[in-house]
Amino acid sequence: MVSSIRSSRAIRSVAKSSRRNYASVTDVSKLPEAGTQLHGFRLERVKNFGALELTALHWKHEKTSAEYLHIAREDKNNVFSIGFKTNPPDSTGVPHILEHVTLCGSEKYPVRDPFFKLMPRSLQNFMNAFTSSDMTMYPFATTNAQDFKNLMSVYLDATLHPLLKRSDFVQEGWRIGPEDPHKDSAEPGLKDLVFKGVVYNEMKGQVSDATYLFYIKFFEQIIPSLHNSGGDPKKMTDLTYEQLRQFQSEHYHPSNSRIITYGDQSFDSHLQMLGEELNKFDNASTELDIKGPIALKGPKIVTVQGPVDPLVPPESQYKTSTTWLTGSVSDVDEAFAFSLISALLLDGYGAPLYRALVESGLGTDFTPNTGYDNHASKGLFSIGLTGVSEENVPKIKDKIRSTLEDQAINGFDSQKVDGLLHSIELGMKHRTARFGLGVAQSLTGSWFNGVDPFASMDYEHTISTFKANMRKKRYLEHLVEKYLLTDDSFTFTMVPSPTYGTEVKEEEATRLQTKIAEAVKEFPNEEEAYKQLRNRELELIKEQDSGKTANVDVLPTLRVSDIPREGQHDEVRESFLDDKTNVKWRETATNGLTYVKALASFKDLPNELRMLVPLFCDSLMRIGTKDKSMEELEDLMKLKTGGISFGYSANPSPHDILKVEEGLSFTGRAFDRNVPAMYELINTILLGTDFDSPKAHSMIMELLKAGADGAVDAIAGSGHRYAAIASKASLSPSLSWAEQTGGLTQVKLITSLASAKEDGDAMAELVQKLKTIQNIVVGSMRDGLRAMVTCGHDASGSNATALQNFLATARTASQTPSDLIATSTPLTQQYPTVGTKTFFPFPTYRVSYTGLALPTGPYTSAATAPYAILAQLLTHKHLHHEIREKGGAYGGGASSSGLSGTFGMYSYRDPNPTNTLRIMREAGRWAAERDGGFSDRELEEAKLSVFQSQDAPVSVDKEGADLFLLGIDREMDQKRRERLLDVDAKQVRQAAEKVAEALEGGAANVVVLGAEGEKTAFVESEVGWEKRDMGIGKA
Repeated sequence: MVSSIRSSRAIRSVAKSSRRNYASVTDVSKLPEAGTQLHGFRLERVKNFGALELTALHWKHEKTSAEYLHIAREDKNNVFSIGFKTNPPDSTGVPHILEHVTLCGSEKYPVRDPFFKLMPRSLQNFMNAFTSSDMTMYPFATTNAQDFKNLMSVYLDATLHPLLKRSDFVQEGWRIGPEDPHKDSAEPGLKDLVFKGVVYNEMKGQVSDATYLFYIKFFEQIIPSLHNSGGDPKKMTDLTYEQLRQFQSEHYHPSNSRIITYGDQSFDSHLQMLGEELNKFDNASTELDIKGPIALKGPKIVTVQGPVDPLVPPESQYKTSTTWLTGSVSDVDEAFAFSLISALLLDGYGAPLYRALVESGLGTDFTPNTGYDNHASKGLFSIGLTGVSEENVPKIKDKIRSTLEDQAINGFDSQKVDGLLHSIELGMKHRTARFGLGVAQSLTGSWFNGVDPFASMDYEHTISTFKANMRKKRYLEHLVEKYLLTDDSFTFTMVPSPTYGTEVKEEEATRLQTKIAEAVKEFPNEEEAYKQLRNRELELIKEQDSGKTANVDVLPTLRVSDIPREGQHDEVRESFLDDKTNVKWRETATNGLTYVKALASFKDLPNELRMLVPLFCDSLMRIGTKDKSMEELEDLMKLKTGGISFGYSANPSPHDILKVEEGLSFTGRAFDRNVPAMYELINTILLGTDFDSPKAHSMIMELLKAGADGAVDAIAGSGHRYAAIASKASLSPSLSWAEQTGGLTQVKLITSLASAKEDGDAMAELVQKLKTIQNIVVGSMRDGLRAMVTCGHDASGSNATALQNFLATARTASQTPSDLIATSTPLTQQYPTVGTKTFFPFPTYRVSYTGLALPTGPYTSAATAPYAILAQLLTHKHLHHEIREKGGAYGGGASSSGLSGTFGMYSYRDPNPTNTLRIMREAGRWAAERDGGFSDRELEEAKLSVFQSQDAPVSVDKEGADLFLLGIDREMDQKRRERLLDVDAKQVRQAAEKVAEALEGGAANVVVLGAEGEKTAFVESEVGWEKRDMGIGKA
């Protein structure tokens, strides 16, 4: 996969562990000294980083000069990563395609697609690979020591000894072949030939996302030497198999690698395994080639064309940004200062550049490249806007310049700087489940670009240096003047073109004909060429099918016996502060932090209000109160908390999916000493937001436009999720409400409100509805509240007092009666409703997304456990093979949710939804009547897959959440665990038969997102399809 670009600014219990009875793994006095030689490695240095509670050991392999960093930390979620510097030589996507092909088989593990076949033989909680702009990395995480060794063995052999078969190249990269090779062509010419390939289709989906397209086109201009590592579909079909092999031989070598391990396991066994593999290689003397941006001498301006967003008014679809170069990224202290400058200028509604550019109406949101980027040899500082009109494009750079000049003259507010430093301090104390993965990913990229990983981790020194620099006059202001107040800049603009989509399709069609013509030259005539291309496709299918049933015993594996029958349970106690307030307490080691979750319940909330709860939550964090602006509130949040958030919550009963608790949730975290201040802020924002403010109307419209801008791109990035949500919406109330508040219905509501003509009466009505929601919340808090507090044992008493004071204040808040509550009644609907078939047309999409769903039963039902096992069997034994490997989609599989009571299937970035629907509809029968059924080994693998997520570690603030939010107690959790472990082949077959009957009887809901045309002709030809308008035709 291609690692994600920098996202645009977002608006919006394990039992207490016993202490080790021996030295901590981070104790430097118990670790070897620099100069120690072990397993072919020499220890270069060792250092403890107290702020991060870890100790790092930097090793160097003496034979190959491979560099290895072991990060010792008291964390059972151990991580491995190997990365290679892979500067792309062009835009064919060779690093990205190689990432995929590398995982298709190796010398020690010569099975087809061992990466995916290994997944169900492991208890990993993360296993993937990433291609970045200039490096490729292969990380995994697991809490099981044997699993770690198994995965490390496979990863090392895959990356250092891959098979790189031609058939894997054409499957994962690109090829020309008949769309359906089993179908005899009426005219055996070349008319049914198409481009195929998993990565090719992935990137077609990526470039359908205008946000991604803007970023990658910008990147190609500012650092042209790095091209497009993911691959430009226009260029990908120029890549040859020989070029792929050559690139691999030049880049996938230990001398060109960076290796990281993390966690509480001993580094000795890691070193031994690494030494055995790396000693097979000699030193390749690779030079670390760090690419940099173009030189800027005066202003440089580049304009390119891009697609039109069909959900946004056409007159406001320009995207433009201006970029400056800063100093070397190896200067960690200056890079840290620029990261703070970026936050001070851009983050929050009170930030100077937000006010000057977004609040002023010049645009709707920041571009994805906005902010400080330190992923090249020099830092890039970019400021840009989306949703800009043509007439405003020239004004943006001038406005940025004047805002930066004002900031340099007036200076940065020291209180705001203190708030950011407080947020950093709190963030380092927060214990996350995936800390190690984050460290590995961030260090690998910067390490390849010449940044010392020890300097990157030395936050104490960095912050100390920053504070010392701040004592000098105008430190930050000087950096702004030095690097940003200069004409040496790069302005990049993407102009919306109504013909862009058509031109892209025409280019692909022309390129296809060119490639077909090249292929024909290899054969005597067109008929023979088609015959051979068809035979090649059939040969690939034959190889894919043989891999489906091939023996994979060569791959290492865990067993179900490695899964503890007794699950770990968070110790949570319950108390009542009064007769209206139930509180769950999770008392554990929290590094002096307190985490609070609370739920104010809704009762019979009308649909028209429910759909506005997300906008209400966004408004709470935008408008401010009568006494304080949002800027002042944001400053207080940064100074006193680690964040406050509000959101919609709806969860079914574990006993009955038709019974639901919904409400407004709010969360916060703070140092124990600041908990009273955190509660005061929650109260102030929740109860005091002034919807009658003169600026409220414009601020709400600002939120709507920001939400609408890029909505089509957001759906493209997670189309399978939107399809799945829509397919499940009629199965239960909670799923229907989830779709209303977070699915395509919500997108349509926001985009329609954002694009509506200015209407004072309509806005007044909208504001009145938001005030009604506020009144409902006030009434709910008065009538009762559920809360959960996670804190240290010594902080329980003070937290109880702070919570009581919070509730006392909340319950004295005034409540304004609302006619809307009395006159609106919730819409009634029969659940579950099945058999629906819905198509959502998105004309700019070049691939499709499919979701299928049917009901099963509640969490506590014994009948639902076999569906969870069946979903894994279908994914790993059938759907992945048929939809991804053979069908060319980027992803496909099945899922089962015990809580929501659903079974489903999906496809992602799919070039052939017709084929996918056929596969899905036949999947139940395939499983029910599979020759020989499912073996004990296959059942074991399915259970291991289920427990990867079931037993995955969670962050400290998530401990006990299932009991608080979902009502799942220890007994229920343990009972379901045992049922999952005890599922047998007969139960799976019975579940598969029920799925087959439902699919064959039309008792499943199907949703497809994509462009209208030949690929989705079934919408017109097949009975029962409903085409759901997203308002695109009117845009």
